[in-house]
Amino acid sequence: MPSEKPGIAISEGCKLQSGISSYFLRFSGIMRSHYCGQLRAEHIGQTVTLCGWVDRRRDHGGVIFIDLRDRAGIVQIVSDPERTPGSYNQAESLRNEYVVKITGRVSQRPPESLNPKLPTGEVEIYADAIEILNAVRRQLPFQVSSAETENVREELRLKYRYLDLRRERMAKNLQMRHRLMQEMRRYLEDVEGFMEVETPILTKSTPEGARDYLVPSRVNPGEWYALPQSPQLFKQILMIAGCDRYYQIARCFRDEDLRAERQPEFTQLDMEMSFMERDEILDLNEGLACHLLKTLKGVDLPRPFPRLTYAEAMDRYGSDKPDTRFGLELVDVSDVVQDMGFKVFSEAVAKGGIVKILPIPLGNEAISNVRIKPGGDLFKEATEAGAKGLAYIRVRENGEIDTIGAIKDNLSEAQKQEILQRTGAVPGHLLLFGAGDRATVNKTLDRLRQFLGRELGLIDTSKIHLLWVVDFPMFEWNAEEKCLEAAHNPFSAPHPEDLADLKTARSLAYDLVFNGYEAAGGSVRIHQPELQAQVFDLIGLSESEAQDKFGFFLEAFEYGAPPHGGIAYGLDRWVMLLTGEESIRDAIAFPKTQQARCLLTGAPSGVEPSQLKELRVVSTEKPGKKGATGG
Repeated sequence: MPSEKPGIAISEGCKLQSGISSYFLRFSGIMRSHYCGQLRAEHIGQTVTLCGWVDRRRDHGGVIFIDLRDRAGIVQIVSDPERTPGSYNQAESLRNEYVVKITGRVSQRPPESLNPKLPTGEVEIYADAIEILNAVRRQLPFQVSSAETENVREELRLKYRYLDLRRERMAKNLQMRHRLMQEMRRYLEDVEGFMEVETPILTKSTPEGARDYLVPSRVNPGEWYALPQSPQLFKQILMIAGCDRYYQIARCFRDEDLRAERQPEFTQLDMEMSFMERDEILDLNEGLACHLLKTLKGVDLPRPFPRLTYAEAMDRYGSDKPDTRFGLELVDVSDVVQDMGFKVFSEAVAKGGIVKILPIPLGNEAISNVRIKPGGDLFKEATEAGAKGLAYIRVRENGEIDTIGAIKDNLSEAQKQEILQRTGAVPGHLLLFGAGDRATVNKTLDRLRQFLGRELGLIDTSKIHLLWVVDFPMFEWNAEEKCLEAAHNPFSAPHPEDLADLKTARSLAYDLVFNGYEAAGGSVRIHQPELQAQVFDLIGLSESEAQDKFGFFLEAFEYGAPPHGGIAYGLDRWVMLLTGEESIRDAIAFPKTQQARCLLTGAPSGVEPSQLKELRVVSTEKPGKKGATGG
């Protein structure tokens, strides 16, 4: 174990940096000598001074036991009127979450009271002195103790986040976040030779797909800054500047509707590299990902990671971020049913759509017809994804099928046998059909695949699957705006084989998928100004608009831009996945709600009219309305 001065020992599952306690230990009159979670049998006989919060207090027939908690863990304190009379009166007065300083001797726990669940479970401290540093003056809104299993409403947790962060679950999440960033930095700098460079927070508004957060300029009246949606342009300019290998743990801001895995402000590991081909970039990032999972989770992943093209992922899973920990792959039967009399299928194909099947394996009689029909939960899942309904086939003994009459009456024996062969269906299988436009069918069956994968216990939650999805289309058609838009971003380079027609080209973009979540995404970039201008033109930016928004960027390309590419990791999402949480709000110290509000501080809030006047901004919101600025 490392020496305890000037650093502290590192307890299992809680790796504290050696310099944390040096501030307290550099003076003779120390505030504390150890962290609670670092005490072990080797400390028996030593006198220690600890500081922390009372996790629990228990009175066992005159002997008082206190669980003392700090960020490193919990240790048991004992106050006995005979052995430690100097601390007993104070021990009686302690309550949960009091802040205390305790000095005492580390002792061996009796055999009958050993606690193998705690790293400190072999020892206890007999308190010679207890000093109350601060009391709790209000009733706790919820119990904080590590022994408490109360399921607290999220709104309450966010309002009293400082209490929530003391709880074991959230404390561990923050420690995981710290270690993740620490290991990212160590690997990129020490192994791969990257340099950390900070890029501006106050910058120019440029179209990047989401709404900008805007900041008025007081010294330049009528002009505005934007908070960065990503450091995209600056990191590419850093490549032009010769930085070669850049990284940054960057704060990013997007004014968009929120979901469980989205926040208006978020953190990403941002990287950019010069003079590297796509495969070299993927190989470097596989090394980083393997290092993170090995050091943080003890998981060894085989390399190279599997790769799927975008087309393959959509065809087999209906998603560009498939969870490959389980099967239930989709089967396209458009060619089989295109001429059948069941118009739902034949008309879908005739209109350029598709018909696909989600095969559910043996023994699924529990999925009743009621669940598939209107009013059922599977029907609801399908319609919420945009489908009008669900068709199905049940495979019975001797290859007989049970289905709605319209399908059975119009399905020839040859078509039936082809469907059974393609899906691998045998007696007991349930086949769920999606029919319609390609996007809706894929979205519907992907949603049902995930829903049933969880319900049927097909997902091994102990597994970690990482894979690359590559060869995304460069552009997508925006039906509402009736124009092309960049599928990833307008800076992604086209596939060299597709330069003849950029409208249908694949891009050199890539996503790293972690158990069904997009964990990182990037691309090889365009580095020729002529090609970049051509892409801007295809997405509807006129030459004057491109110059207004990106003139500084295009000009930089005129001075010798190297081939380069990059990637960004969603750091909040990585923490969520590594800790097994379902929301990134539990991976962030002070998150916003789905209404983009901070319940702790009350932000956003009104401001003084004088502040708006100074900025030459007038609010159009009616005074008195919730959220109004009052100006």
